[in-house]
Order: sequence, then C-alpha cells, then structure tokens
Amino acid sequence: MPPPPRKRLGRAALLLAAAAYLAFLLLFELPSLDLFPSSDAAAGAAMPTHRPRRRELEASSSSSAFASPVLRRPATAVSPAPASAAAAAAGALPIFSSLLLLPRPNATATPFDGTAAEAFAAARPHLDHLRTAAAAAAEEASSSSTAPTCPTSISVHADGLPGDGVRTVELPCGLAVGSHVTVVARPRAARPEYDPKIAERKSGQEPLMVSQFMVELVGTKAVDGEAPPRILHFNPRIRGDYSGKPVIEMNSCYRMQWGQSQRCEGYASRPADETVDGQLKCEKWIRDDDKKSEESKMKWWVKRLIGRPKDVHISWPYPFAEGKLFVLTLTAGLEGYHVNVDGRHVTSFPYRTGYTLEDATGLSLNGDIDIESIFASSLPNSHPSFAPERYLEMSEQWRAPPLPTEPVELFIGILSAASHFAERMAVRKSWMMYTRKSTNIVARFFVALNGKKEVNAELKREAEFFQDIVIVPFMDSYDLVVLKTIAIAEYGVRVIPAKYIMKCDDDTFVRIDSVLDQVKKVRSDKSVYVGSMNYFHRPLRSGKWAVTYEEWPEEAYPNYANGPGYVISADIARYIVSEFDNQTLRLFKMEDVNMGMWVEKFNNTLRPVEYRHDVRFYQSGCFDGYFTAHYQSPQHMICLWRKLQSGSSRCCNVR
Repeated sequence: MPPPPRKRLGRAALLLAAAAYLAFLLLFELPSLDLFPSSDAAAGAAMPTHRPRRRELEASSSSSAFASPVLRRPATAVSPAPASAAAAAAGALPIFSSLLLLPRPNATATPFDGTAAEAFAAARPHLDHLRTAAAAAAEEASSSSTAPTCPTSISVHADGLPGDGVRTVELPCGLAVGSHVTVVARPRAARPEYDPKIAERKSGQEPLMVSQFMVELVGTKAVDGEAPPRILHFNPRIRGDYSGKPVIEMNSCYRMQWGQSQRCEGYASRPADETVDGQLKCEKWIRDDDKKSEESKMKWWVKRLIGRPKDVHISWPYPFAEGKLFVLTLTAGLEGYHVNVDGRHVTSFPYRTGYTLEDATGLSLNGDIDIESIFASSLPNSHPSFAPERYLEMSEQWRAPPLPTEPVELFIGILSAASHFAERMAVRKSWMMYTRKSTNIVARFFVALNGKKEVNAELKREAEFFQDIVIVPFMDSYDLVVLKTIAIAEYGVRVIPAKYIMKCDDDTFVRIDSVLDQVKKVRSDKSVYVGSMNYFHRPLRSGKWAVTYEEWPEEAYPNYANGPGYVISADIARYIVSEFDNQTLRLFKMEDVNMGMWVEKFNNTLRPVEYRHDVRFYQSGCFDGYFTAHYQSPQHMICLWRKLQSGSSRCCNVR
C-alpha cells in the first residue's frame, strides 16, 4: 500500500534539505579546511600550502606589498601592509617580513632580546613616516639633492684645522684628471712609541723613537661602525719601521680590508717594472748603507784611469726630515697618483680597480705633523655621482622577473644596508644577471631601516621599482644581522620553496654555476652545509669583535662557515624557521656562528649533516679561481662579471 501523499511530501522535503546541506558543505566549508597542516616543528614540509602563497604573491606583485610574518608579533606591533593595489596607492610598504621578537621567558631571555626590542621600537616611527609621507619625502630628497656647483679650488690655513688628531678637508666633488692637492707642513720630532704592534721591545730596552704621518684620500663612509674607504694611503716613516730605514708605504683599503702595499725603501724601481704615466713607482734616495755613492771609490778610479766616462747618477736625500718644512703635491694623472716633494718626484701609485677619482671626497691628515696650509685646485666644478641615490638606474632591464610558481633549486638571500644603493645596483648589473637567465634560481636583497628618513624613502622607491628587495622593519645593526638570515630562511621555505638556500653579502661576488656544482656533489637526499668552514674557533674576549661570557659562555664556537657566502639545504632552513616560530631558537649577535650552532643542533637531534669545506668560498677578498669573492666594491663587481663573461675567473683587484 503506497504511503499517504503527506508522508511522501515530508520525505521529499527531508531529502531536499539534506542535499542543500551537502551542497553547502561542498561549496563553503571543505575549501577552508586545512587538509595539509604544517609540521615545521618536525622539520616537516608544508609544500601543499606554498602554491596558494605564491599565487597571493603573484596577485600582489604590482603593489610589492608582502605580508607574511616570520615571527608572531604582539598586537601593539606595526601591522603588515595589505596586499592590494588600493593599499599600494595608500602608501603600502614592500615589506615581506614583519619581524618582532616576542618577550621570552626569563630562563631563555638573552642580551640579544633587549637589543632587538630597541631596534624594532626605534623603527616604528620610520615605518609610520614611510606609510604617510614617503612620496613627499622622496620628492623632497630628490629636490634637495640637485647637483650643486662645486668650487674649483679649496684653500685651508692652519687656523681652520685642529692642531692634533685626524684633520680632514672636504673635497665635495672628488677629483678629476689634473687635480692636485698641495700640503705645506712640518714633521714633528720623533717620540717614544709604546704600541706593541709597532715597537716590540724586550724588558729594559729603550722605547723605539718614531716619527710618521699619514696623508690619505678617503671616500664617503658607507657603513656605520666602519672607517671610510681609504682610496690612497701615503705613509712616510721617517725613522723607519721593521726595516730600520726610512720608508714610504702606499696602499688602499676597502671595507676595512687593506690591499697589497707598495713600499719605497730608497731603491729606484727598475725601468722594466710597470710605470705610472711614465713615472717610476719609487725614486731612489740616499741610504745609510750606500754611503752616498752608486759604486766604490776603487771602481771610480779604475774607470777614470782607463778613460771611461763616468755615468752621472743623482741621488736625493729622503724627502722628509724632522722639524723641516716641506711642500708635498699630490696630482691625479691618467694612470695613477703622483707625489712630488719640494719640487721633485718621489713616488707614484697606480689606480686600484674599484675606485674612481670622484670617489675621493676628502683629504685626511694624521700623525706626527704640524700643518701650515692645504690648497687644492683644478677640482671638478660639477657634482659627480658619488651620492648613493644617484647610482640607481631605473631601467626595466634590471627589474626582477616575477616569482616562479613552482619550487626552485636555489634561493639566494643577499644582506644589504639601506644606504648601499651602489652595491645593490652593481649586483643587479653583474652576477645577479644569472638569475634572469634561469627560472630555477631566485635572488633577493634583505634590508633593514636606516636612521635617515630620506634614505628610507629612497629605499622604498627602489624596492617598488626593482621588485627584488625585502624590507625587515627594524633599525639596522650589526648585532641584528642574524634576523635577516632567519628572514632569508623563511623566504626560501614559505614564499619560494627552494632545494638549497644561500646567504651572502652585497659586497660578495658569486659564481652561481660553480656554487651549484659544488652543492650537487652531495647526494640529493642528504642534508648539506657548504662553505669555507672554521673549525675549533674560540671567541675573542677583548677588542672590536669581543664577546662577553654572558653572550657566549662556551670556550669554543661550533664549526661554522664564513658569513660572506654559504649554502644550506631546505630541511635545515625549515628547522630554523620552526624553532624560531616556537621561540626555542638560540640567538647570538654573530650571524655565521649562529648558523653553525643551528646546523650542529640539527645534526645532533634530527639527521646527519654533510659539512662541505672549500676555501674557494673566500672570506678575505678575492683570489683567482674563487667561488665567492668578498669585499668587492661596485666597480669590482662589474669588472669581475665582464671577466667571467670572457671565460676568466681571475680577480680584478690587487690584494
């Protein structure tokens, strides 16, 4: 017997309601379920969550507004910029990582936490200023930096200089070929020297008597905490040094790394040696051991008896004497600098690759010298491009390509300072070109904020145009570099998943193909840590790089790779990010030691790591056959790239 019509209608209504509920689940609820939860704590792979993240980045690429925090932040922190075109129009920042340390328990808090908290707090007003007035600041900075007319000559009397210490005269537009600087001064009498670096002496010995001074052409200071580059270092030592004879030493110094010195010790350079504009690098002067003669008296009489004419050799005394006034003229030639003293040529110094004449924006004098006057003439009368902002070339060819939508083989994070416009531009025009030829390699700069608002405004403009800068919103500090490294690891794990992650500095030239070849020598299923390794290093307890026992109580560091260039596998990077999110990652102010410490813990607790040491990841400059070359100026970068394109891995500078 069929059911009554009312029952049939009720069943139909129930079936219809069930179908509607099922449709609701399918359309609205299931897509939001986290079917692939992240498990970073187990060094897991949250790969299924990466594609939506990369689609989000692609959608927001026009605004450059990255908003994926590495660290959880308290509610009082500055919120990340929204990723939308409307937000971009409202002044959104190209920030990827809103880093901020949570207050940690007393048991785990370290001096690092206090330093970091201060840096983030100091950055907040700068972030607010960028969001509200970045455009106006950029316009103001550009209008205020219009090229002024520079004086063609500068004259300074002794009254305008301090009597002691470092005395500096500004050369606003640098030098040009034909420019010359004249210094009238008097060396002081020798004084006792007790510095053990200069005058090592045994107990009871009289102190060494020293009279020396330095005349230097210096460049614009680029990094807080570092001395400005010394483009030319001219150092007469009137009573000598370890040689025991009067000497003149010349050199250059970039990023506090000295080049190969040129010593003039009284012997004339051989004509076969390289000359500078036809001038000898070192002229001869009379030495105590040559008795003011080119040959013995016996040879002179023999030649006279047999009628052989005597060659005339002129030897001058050492050009400087204690208490004696001198006139020194430094001239910029086509091939190098030339120094004349009291009207005679003394020495010449060839230009070092990496510097241009306009870089010499100051004359510095220091040491045992009393200055009468300084006069510079034939100076360029137009402002050169030494201002950092002027290095930027807003050309489409240097813009970063869009991020790939699939994982890549290598991600390179480049540490940079906000004011390093020239360094970043040189990297874009040199080895970073390799990343534009391959969709399997991505590189990004990681930059913190500067204390000058105009520099931050220019940085924002640069980031928005080139699309290759990640801004971490804290005030830049050497002690906080490790936070940039963590941001690099997070980017290579969550934003653009990479098989290997490399960290380097903006003054490091990288041969990417050679680095990859070295990494691929390790089996693909193994964890790897590649670089120039330091084994059993001990912390310094005094001096510039001193580390207190509170900061590092152990007597030795873990094995670690030198900071200017190293590579880790993705599983190590995931572990670092996970430990950081969980606030269990130990933090220390020395970035490269930090990485060694994290890798050591990963190796001991999760899985073995293959440490691969290679000295070609060079720390102290450049040597032929390098994989990475550190302390390279912007000009060096371009030079090395040109050589690499011609098939040469030789260095450009003299070290």
